[in-house]
Parts: sequence; C-alpha cells; structure tokens
Amino acid sequence: MASVAKAGSKDAPTNPRGIPVAPFVDRVEDYVTDRSEVESTIASFKEMISKYQFMEVNTSRRAAGLTDKIPDIQKTLDTVRFLKTRKPDSEPLKTTFELNDTLYAKAEIPPTDEVYLWLGANVMLAYPIPEAEELLKSKLATARQSLANCEEDMEFLREQITTLEVAFARVYNWDVAQRRKERTEAGELIEGKKGTSPNG
Repeated sequence: MASVAKAGSKDAPTNPRGIPVAPFVDRVEDYVTDRSEVESTIASFKEMISKYQFMEVNTSRRAAGLTDKIPDIQKTLDTVRFLKTRKPDSEPLKTTFELNDTLYAKAEIPPTDEVYLWLGANVMLAYPIPEAEELLKSKLATARQSLANCEEDMEFLREQITTLEVAFARVYNWDVAQRRKERTEAGELIEGKKGTSPNG
C-alpha cells in the first residue's frame, strides 16, 4: 500500500508539466500484504483514474480552444505582414471586414504604420506594425507550443489511465485467487477432519 501513496507524493516522477506517473503494478504482493488491504488499494486506484480522467477532459478542452485560436492568430499575422508591404503612396485598400458572425461592412484602408489588436477582455491597443508583427509571432509560437504540450499530455494521461486499469485488474484478480485459495484450503481442512472422524 505504501507504493500507491508514493505515486501522489512530492518525490514521485512526473511529466514536464508536473502530472504524476501512475504506479506500475508488476507484483501485487508489493502493494498488498494481505486481503484486508485490497479494498483500500482498489479505492486508491479508482480515485487516481478519476483524477487522470478529469485532467484529460480539461486538457482536451484547452487543446480544442487552441486549435480554434491558432488559425485566427495566423490570419491576423498574415494581414499585418501584408499591411507592412504597402508603400505610403499606395491607393487605399478596399475590403470587407467582419463585424460579427453574420454582419460584414465595407471599408477603405489607407496606407498605415500602425494597427489595432484585440488583446481579449474587451481591450484593444494600437501597435506600430513591426511591434504588432513581433507580438503576433510570439503569440503564435506560444499557442503552437501549448497545443503540442496539450497533445503530449493527453497521450501521457491515456497511458497512465491504462496503467492504472491494468493495476486495478491485477489487484482484483489477485483478490479473487486468494479467496478461491482460502475456500479450497477451508474445504480440504473440513474434508481432512471428516476423514479422521471416528464415524468416518
């Protein structure tokens, strides 16, 4: 039982984001010394599986959000780079821009040396075009790295859940085998007593 507790301790190995590695049960006897510990060991494994599943759902949601966000950042960066190529004496650019999901408006954009970027939480700031490009490049790189981390974490979490499900099955099967052995031994003891009985 000590090994199960160790998995949640500060010294337990983790992945790069601090998610603990699930205990691998090779020999059940290393986890349970007798059948009285089976119930608490199985309960511990169930709790750990639930925690990993909760982390997997949250990581999956975060990955979905990043998957939606990355193309938007890329599109904005491409637009900023396009504006950067325009000369000061260029004709105003005629375009259509999105006001919301179903509403668009026409606009004329003269050559410019600054852009306004939404930073979230209803905040918009003006940036010189080179600064806007650097900011968007940085945001894009961070979002891509975060998505890669999420994908790596989801794979890691699935592996830990599988490891714990195997551990759960091994402890459960060991308990079933121990019960069967105890019943067999009890039956042999009764048979032995019958055989030595004066009436036998």
